[in-house]
Amino acid sequence: MREFKSPSLKQLSDQQVRFAPPPRRREQVARAEKLLAEIDTARSYPYQFVCFRITDYRSDAFPDLMIPGDDLKHDLFLFIKNLERSVPALPIEQALEPMLTLEQISKQFNVSTKTIGRWRVRGLVGQRVVVKGRRQLAFPKSIVEQFLVTHQDRVERSARFSHLSDDEKEEILRRAQRLSRAGGSLTDISKRIARKLGRSVETVRYTIKNFDRDHPDKAIFPGANGPLDGDAKETIFNSFRKGTPVQTLAKKYNRTRTSMYRVVNEVRADLIVKQPVDYIYNSTFDEAAADREIMAPMPGEEKFLDAHRGMKPPRDVPPELASLYEWPLLSKEQEQHQFRLLNFLKHKLNKLRQSIDAPSVRVGELRQIEDLQAKANVVKERLINCNMRLVASIAKKHSNAAESLFELISDGNLSLMRAVEKFDYSRGNKFSTYASWAIIKNFARSIPDEKHHRERYVTGHEELFEAKPDSRSDESECVAQADQARDRICQLLDGLDPRTRDVIRMRNGLDGSEEMTLEQIGQHFGITKERVRQINVRGMKMLREKAMAEKVDSP
Repeated sequence: MREFKSPSLKQLSDQQVRFAPPPRRREQVARAEKLLAEIDTARSYPYQFVCFRITDYRSDAFPDLMIPGDDLKHDLFLFIKNLERSVPALPIEQALEPMLTLEQISKQFNVSTKTIGRWRVRGLVGQRVVVKGRRQLAFPKSIVEQFLVTHQDRVERSARFSHLSDDEKEEILRRAQRLSRAGGSLTDISKRIARKLGRSVETVRYTIKNFDRDHPDKAIFPGANGPLDGDAKETIFNSFRKGTPVQTLAKKYNRTRTSMYRVVNEVRADLIVKQPVDYIYNSTFDEAAADREIMAPMPGEEKFLDAHRGMKPPRDVPPELASLYEWPLLSKEQEQHQFRLLNFLKHKLNKLRQSIDAPSVRVGELRQIEDLQAKANVVKERLINCNMRLVASIAKKHSNAAESLFELISDGNLSLMRAVEKFDYSRGNKFSTYASWAIIKNFARSIPDEKHHRERYVTGHEELFEAKPDSRSDESECVAQADQARDRICQLLDGLDPRTRDVIRMRNGLDGSEEMTLEQIGQHFGITKERVRQINVRGMKMLREKAMAEKVDSP
């Protein structure tokens, strides 16, 4: 029930979530719930009629569209769910009609809250409300009554299944003990017993788990009893990230797939909470209109993007520096807007990060945090790309025949990245002024250290000037020498970290494949091509130092 069957209802849902104010969305939820209760699955309904019933507006869109009753009930449920999630919880006293909380329905129909959760998938639509200061799930009384009419048999069967006799419990436990000896998992065994005895899977599962909890010395599934420890959760999370199916993890730990997803989200949220967010706060971030003003497009956005698409490097620029001319410079106004946006996104991210509780975090909250992180990274990348020519300009002034210009540029780019994080736009200064001092200060510290390193480990005179290579060549000897050189390089590469090793292999085609560009490697690892270049330069430098230390030819 995740996808709309009718694109028209999906479009209407997206429009209302994006543009309708919260009070209007609550009203539309109530209208949609009322309409849902009236739908006859044997009929078809005009889209314009549906739109009018929900929004009180007769749209001109899809004039000839007729939606089958089954599809309409399915899509109305998703429509209500989407709008309900997009509005803040409302005090239950302010609801437009009487509401029944989850606990009230559970007591009234003698069913578990898990059962009510399964009813929601079948059309029992709920809303988030505030009851005595706490957010709870509640259901409009009219929706509950309509659900009872259309699903009377299911409700009666669920109420009958909620209580087991002692004989039924003993039968479940006896079968579970016999099947567990054959090596079955808790989930599989629960399903088999449920089918055999005509009970729900959850009823069987909880019967077994309650027995194991009350009788740990006789537990049928001792590994499934009690909470998972931190190491187990970390292992589950890492296995999930590496592609291990959730079903496999559930069987291994004798848990449900839902519990595995819950563990993954908990560890994921815990990592987010522990990760610090470094930004510069501004009092304007908490103003009512801050979101609309700061998140607005950058001044001259279209002109900037047109200039970006038309950028070409000058003819005399080396190919290695051509990427510096892919982005135009930012004006002071554009620069201020981008830095304000970057810090505002991090401010929102930090507030959301501090508000989540890792054990009870929702997937929507994690996605919202990751979305803010992605948007902040996009802004940061733009600021870095638009100022990389500044690094090259300063590096040229500080380089000489002894220093490598590209190593200085790589070192200066790191300073530029740190400067983007630390720049306070509210002081009114140009970023280039602040970044120039940061880059120059770093060069003043790093260049003498590099010079001292070269002077200390300089190669001997005889090795440089007196060795005379043999100009004669033999094809088989060349092949053998090439194989030996490749073996020596592979040995040196084994001493690097995995990502640096892979970058150098891809960049130089050491695995027998064609050489890859910086951009292709960046797409493979999910990083910028500038970061790839830095990793490659640093890795080659480490290889040279290692080759010198082991007295082998430098790669």
